[in-house]
Amino acid sequence: MNPTLQSHLDNLQFTDRELQNKAFVYLLEATSQPVDWAYAVWDDMVANLRHKDNHVRAIAAQLLCNLSLRDPQARMLKDFDALLAVTRDERFVTARHCMQSLWKVGVAGKAHREKLIDGLESRFRECITKRTAP
Repeated sequence: MNPTLQSHLDNLQFTDRELQNKAFVYLLEATSQPVDWAYAVWDDMVANLRHKDNHVRAIAAQLLCNLSLRDPQARMLKDFDALLAVTRDERFVTARHCMQSLWKVGVAGKAHREKLIDGLESRFRECITKRTAP
């Protein structure tokens, strides 16, 4: 892994939001194209879905969705439930960022698309039973 990429990955963990956001923008742009390092960072991104900082959780979710666009090992099929859990995040903005990126999972192929549809159907059913205060 090149030093610039590693530096940006490291910067995702900092509490300095400006540094963290620059790293996120760089990585989001990088992962919009096929990358040869997807599986080198995959497990870290999955672990970050449960990070104590909601900003890190949102970043991890969005990057994983981008990485899943090209997932020949079909890792997303195993890790999708952890990703979908972020749509239930206590912080609405984190859940929203994840939800807005989930569509990318379905682009990876038929099995990915079926997993995504099943997950979204399940979330829809959960939402039906929840009522908001008038």
